[in-house]
Amino acid sequence: PELMQDGMDYMRIVGAFAFFQALSLTLSASLRSANKAIYPMMVTVVVNILNIIGNYSLIFGRFGFPELGVEGAAISTAFSRGVSMVILFVILFRKHIHRFPLAYFRPFPFQKLRDVLKIGLPSAAEQISYDASQVTIVYFINMLGNEYLTARVYVMNIVIIGYIFSLSIAQATSICTGNLVGARKKQAAYLLSWYAWRRSLLITLVASTGVYLLGRPLLGIFTENQAIITIAMGALLVDFLLEQGRATVLLFLFCLRSVGDVVVPVIIELFCMWFFAVFCGYMFGIVFGLGLAGMWFAFALDECSRGAVLCLRWRTQKWKKRMLIKNPVNIS
Repeated sequence: PELMQDGMDYMRIVGAFAFFQALSLTLSASLRSANKAIYPMMVTVVVNILNIIGNYSLIFGRFGFPELGVEGAAISTAFSRGVSMVILFVILFRKHIHRFPLAYFRPFPFQKLRDVLKIGLPSAAEQISYDASQVTIVYFINMLGNEYLTARVYVMNIVIIGYIFSLSIAQATSICTGNLVGARKKQAAYLLSWYAWRRSLLITLVASTGVYLLGRPLLGIFTENQAIITIAMGALLVDFLLEQGRATVLLFLFCLRSVGDVVVPVIIELFCMWFFAVFCGYMFGIVFGLGLAGMWFAFALDECSRGAVLCLRWRTQKWKKRMLIKNPVNIS
């Protein structure tokens, strides 16, 4: 109860301006797919610095700003996302799409809209399901106690160091794959994906190893509670396996999306995440009493099972029969 009001204040402000983030993600995707990934990266760096300064100023009342606590953090987050959206719009019109002639929409391109929705709607359903499963998992972890919930938050913030490499490689590979398939170079796209996957696994392994070896010092940044650190270290040990599975999921999921093969992968994802991550997570963590480490092992099973099936789906090359782009695209 003592946290409920702060949570509601934060959700109202950040949630009301969530469309800033939605538009920023769309603009960033457009720029990245046009080989202009440097611009979203620069905007992200600048806006994150702005957000850090804003959080410090509004949470603690520095530089003449009022001390607003959690509400200040929400205001800073919403404002930073708004700035990001505005900057990305400026970059879009100056560097990528200088104008939107009305002739493009006469007649209205319903076929292109359908092609976008064929990929977007199943992908959105998968993301909604993933978020719902994470809420359920947090509910289970909360049953273990505040120390386990706190450890989970710290671990999630630490493992992103390794996760960001696999995510970046997956995004880059999907862009290249989409371009190659659009240019009718499907075999080149197929070979590129396997090359990128092997490199992703190697880089992720190195990053995960480093995260585990530096786990205690990193956790020491957040807390001095040894019980939380011990719980978190158990999860970081299992995270070796999880990150390998996640790297595989991200790469092949993004590649399948880039070529328009989304329905079957989404069905696979829905089954695996709810059976392994949620059901097995509850069984290992709560019923069998293995705590956060047991739940993390269930998450690893989820990622690895999804990764294996998506890898096999890509390997069948059934996606080669699909063609969202009707005419060859010059990518020179």
